[in-house]
Amino acid sequence: MHTRPRSSLLVVLLALLLGLAIVPSSTAAPKPKLAAAGTFRNPLNPGPDPYMTHFKGNYYLTTTQGNSIRMWRSPSLSTLLTADPVTVWTDTDPSRNRNIWAPEFYRFGDRWYLYYTADDGIDDHHRLYVLESAGDDPAGPYHFKAKLTPPNHASDFAIDPAVFQHNGRLYLAYSGINAYQHNGLNIAPMANPYTVSGDAIALDAAGGCPEVREGPEFLNRNGRTWMTYSTCDTGKPDYQVWMMSLPNGANPLTPSAWTQHNGPLFSRADDRGVYGPGHHAFFKSPDGTEDWMVYHAKTTSTYTYTDRTTRAQKITWNADGSPNLGRPLALGATQDLPSGDPGSGTYWINDDGRSSGAGTVAYTGTWNSGTGCAAQCFWGDDHWSDRAGNTATFTFTGTRIALLSVRDTGNGIGAISVDGGTEQRVDFYGAIRTGESLQYVSPKLPYGTHTLRIRVTGERNAQSQASFVSVDRAEVYTN
Repeated sequence: MHTRPRSSLLVVLLALLLGLAIVPSSTAAPKPKLAAAGTFRNPLNPGPDPYMTHFKGNYYLTTTQGNSIRMWRSPSLSTLLTADPVTVWTDTDPSRNRNIWAPEFYRFGDRWYLYYTADDGIDDHHRLYVLESAGDDPAGPYHFKAKLTPPNHASDFAIDPAVFQHNGRLYLAYSGINAYQHNGLNIAPMANPYTVSGDAIALDAAGGCPEVREGPEFLNRNGRTWMTYSTCDTGKPDYQVWMMSLPNGANPLTPSAWTQHNGPLFSRADDRGVYGPGHHAFFKSPDGTEDWMVYHAKTTSTYTYTDRTTRAQKITWNADGSPNLGRPLALGATQDLPSGDPGSGTYWINDDGRSSGAGTVAYTGTWNSGTGCAAQCFWGDDHWSDRAGNTATFTFTGTRIALLSVRDTGNGIGAISVDGGTEQRVDFYGAIRTGESLQYVSPKLPYGTHTLRIRVTGERNAQSQASFVSVDRAEVYTN
């Protein structure tokens, strides 16, 4: 160990001014180092089908919510999980106020246009719609603008609308009925952001399975428009991302102008506990220097449409000019924030007491612990107990705490309290076993040292087979 030089006080003062962390040396066991403000961990949101952009100092995120469109806004990626949603759209028209899926929003001129699909309660009645903002705010307010219907598919199923520009013109891309799939890729011309001006053409897109081609998204760089899209059934663990591309100057309405790229760009990573990654979108870092992807995935290989959570990670570019989406990172993997993101000083506390900040956890009673949950758990381990009265208490310094752990068929009800206050009952049950599921988010607290206690009640709902409560990861927010 090195001893600190006489000039250490000056170094510390300079470090404080520059926002750096200086950790004193010691012969004792090292204390956990406070995480840099420039990191975050997934998930960003418990919903699927994400779309996100950064605008005037904030990230704006939408996910599929069902019967409304809600939007989350935060200055940092690291605080999106605890941001309060704003409902930006509900509809009283019974022909289009059910099963509202996959909203996306784009800025054209000084207005925002929000695209989505909805039906009357019957899946095959899904159609495409667009809203227009009253002003220059992604969160609205919005008013209904138009139904988007290519003339040759006026009565056909359609989902997942996306809009892209190519050669100075707008085009609508979506998933719907065509000669290749019930959910196949189609492209139609647009006269403006809310008017389809001609028939849609179909693309015979590859996908490694005979099923859907959906969720088209676009990047334009290095002389080409890159269209990435999701394939296979989103309920399966093999849901994945493929790609076609179009050179600048070519006509998007000419199917032969598109080049198919072989093999998936982004697919399951069993060793990291990531299944069914797809339905993605791209966004820029706050300073515009980096490209990022937001997507949904699951921590279970079970065939299910539930338990898809929103995640983000940085993408890069290959030598041939094509995008490189990399491999999906494990849920909970620590990543550097996008360039220009101000951060929030978040840190984690693991169930075994390890922490990247000023946090600990203590248990009363007998708890089981181990690594049987493997990739489903943060750091590959967790604690669990079904003994009524047993407690796990997190002590943390910050303003808010979120609990993430296993949901399972044998889990029961825990009672959670902050700083010794009123208990809130939380059901840890899940019909399918999933890892690092968001169980609880505390209210915003004054900055300082606080406690959060989880008490095992020994109770369970009628569907559960037992009354275990799982403890895995706490995410702490410092501002």
